[in-house]
Amino acid sequence: MSEHRAYVEIDLTAVEENIRTIASNTDAQILAVVKADAYGHGLVEVARTALASGATWLGTALLEEALQLRAFGLSGSILAWLTPPGDDFDEALREKIDISISSLAILEEILAAGERTGITPRVHIEVDTGMTRGGFLEEWDPFLLRLQEVKDSLHIVGFWTHFARADEPDSDFTDQQLILFNVLLNSLQSQGIYPEIIHAANSAGAIAHPGSHKQMIRLGIAMYGLSPDVGHMGGSEKLGLRPAMSIKAKLVNVKSVPALSRVGYGGMGVTDMDTKLGIVCMGYSDGLPRRADATAGVSYKGELARLIGRVSMDQCVVDLGPDSTALAGEYVTVIGEDGFSADDWASAAGTINYEITTRIASRLPRIYHR
Repeated sequence: MSEHRAYVEIDLTAVEENIRTIASNTDAQILAVVKADAYGHGLVEVARTALASGATWLGTALLEEALQLRAFGLSGSILAWLTPPGDDFDEALREKIDISISSLAILEEILAAGERTGITPRVHIEVDTGMTRGGFLEEWDPFLLRLQEVKDSLHIVGFWTHFARADEPDSDFTDQQLILFNVLLNSLQSQGIYPEIIHAANSAGAIAHPGSHKQMIRLGIAMYGLSPDVGHMGGSEKLGLRPAMSIKAKLVNVKSVPALSRVGYGGMGVTDMDTKLGIVCMGYSDGLPRRADATAGVSYKGELARLIGRVSMDQCVVDLGPDSTALAGEYVTVIGEDGFSADDWASAAGTINYEITTRIASRLPRIYHR
């Protein structure tokens, strides 16, 4: 690894185990959510692993992500759900990618693409049941009227919604969403339209709301071994999941400094004793949050070294302690089981583990192993 100043390791066996753990508790199909470069883990490698581990669908937010999967030879079922008007729906149909319909405007563009290509569009109808984000809301009734006119021009594969608070097991909001979801589904079926796959559960729904599983689960953060919400649901270990991502970075320099030395931009960090500082070759342009505080850091041979001062663009500084034997050129663990986790970094920056993994820059090579 000496050629890399920092790199990301992805344990594909962990991805496989996490999928099988969730699958063992449901009869539903598994859609592996690989959007955002598989939450920073690598789109194609994770997608291949997911399909080999029992997932029967792949899910992306963007059409361009779905097309990239096709370009790498993945031929199974793929759903793309964040497709604004103006996307290349012709290419989506030619590549047999399922598209989510969430507005009348998108419906009309998909119908037009079907006419141009002579291919019947495969679609999933998204309804807004309380997220107040994607999906039909005030357009639902006019959509049903229009759908009656054009339903023979569509292959209606799925009907779905997205949960807003499934990661809060004590909240009844998910149950309220499911009630509305079923009402809307009944109104669709009363028109003689019966989607093949009903899906609502994200990772949190899959874990905490068995009644939401329906025909398919959209498995995102849990597939990567992370908890949907550490505060409400507990961490990875409690949920029986294993994080797949670890990150290593080189020490650019190790220097001895006296007590009361000010460190970094603005002099925000101050050493409280004579100590050794390690300059780590990874910063916020690599994905480390600039606002992270000293509750995060790195580990060197199992010893924790906390951040001191602000994270810089390409580097950060950690307090190795006065007796450290670390040397410049050696690797430290930025995220990994022998040190700080993605959850630790998230807590240190006042954010969530999703943001930590998805923001890890593409300039850090991904190295895959089992």
